[in-house]
Amino acid sequence: MVVTEGEPAPDFTLPSDTGEEVSLSDFRGRPVVLYFYPKDDTPGCTAQAQGIRDAYADFERAGAIVLGVSPDSVKRHVKFKEKYGLPFTLLADPEHEVAERYGVWGEKRYMGRAYMGIDRTTFVISPDGSVAKVMPKVKPDTHAADVLGALAAI
Repeated sequence: MVVTEGEPAPDFTLPSDTGEEVSLSDFRGRPVVLYFYPKDDTPGCTAQAQGIRDAYADFERAGAIVLGVSPDSVKRHVKFKEKYGLPFTLLADPEHEVAERYGVWGEKRYMGRAYMGIDRTTFVISPDGSVAKVMPKVKPDTHAADVLGALAAI
């Protein structure tokens, strides 16, 4: 079941690309862009991350914290972040516990094969900790602009 707009965003703690533990509640009082993506260094995920990177000054002006979450390891996140100069935090959810809590872990199909993975979804969280906007099936190429529009509305 996907977390819905208006309800409190489930708190969590995950290891970050710096090796430190990061909790969603650490950012109470600021808007948070929590985006779930399938895998580091794949075409769609790279385009999505680069879009946020390229518009990062706009996210900062909005006062927003950006957190990217995937099942990749901290080590893979470090390489991905360094390779593309990403200025925001990546969180490792290798057991997909947080993805499941947010309802974005599910069955996917590719070339007739079924497997479990992340449904690319973004949650814009208000400073009070409630979910202001759920953005399912985001398009990597327009993701940053779409999220900035959602931030402007809160």
